Amino acid sequence: MELKLWFSLLFLHVIHDAQSSRGLWTADVPTKIPALQGSCVVIPCTYTYPKPASKLLNRWRGFWRKGNKIVATNLPKWKLNEEYKKRTQFLGNLKTRNCTMLLDGIRKSDVGPFYFRIEMPQYKSYSYTKNMVSIEVLRDPQPPSLSVKVDDDKVTASCSVSHSCPSIPPEFSWSRSGIVTRRSKKLNKWKWETMSTLTFQPRPSDFNKHLNCTVLYRGGKQAKNSTILQTW
Repeated sequence: MELKLWFSLLFLHVIHDAQSSRGLWTADVPTKIPALQGSCVVIPCTYTYPKPASKLLNRWRGFWRKGNKIVATNLPKWKLNEEYKKRTQFLGNLKTRNCTMLLDGIRKSDVGPFYFRIEMPQYKSYSYTKNMVSIEVLRDPQPPSLSVKVDDDKVTASCSVSHSCPSIPPEFSWSRSGIVTRRSKKLNKWKWETMSTLTFQPRPSDFNKHLNCTVLYRGGKQAKNSTILQTW
């Protein structure tokens, strides 16, 4: 009796695993992304679907939509609405279930919400309207974070900002010459940090004087921060 019960439970477990492995219609996207007006935003997106048991899929058509408007697609010859023509780019690979999109030249009207739709002509189509993305359009950028470390013979200054467009990150400029390096890192699914580090050997004239870091964003908006180098 115990052996028969064990086999029954095992059989149900196998069926459950088989059903779970086939997936559901879900899209993993952020609910809201802050983005600077005039700049760009990358909307990360992955999707799942119930995998057919006997069909081999080899065609995928993806569409990002805002209401009834198609704002981006993986079909290169598709004629987009004038409002979004040349402002969007489909970055994802639908074969690997990646539906990431780039939206450039952010406007006040780009608040969304946006949603993804997948079409598999030999199988099914689905609109992920339960997984919508809104854009919080920011009018002005925040001042960058600025930190300075002064050693006996070296000044190291770091200037960093967070942003939503890793494809076209912000540019940095300093009021003092020196060795400049830059790096970017991912903070979460949609947020990135780019940092510029300036290193130089200080002169007496560098102290008690402003050291400025200016950040230029995609679209032309700027933000600045400064600090005064203190003497040893």
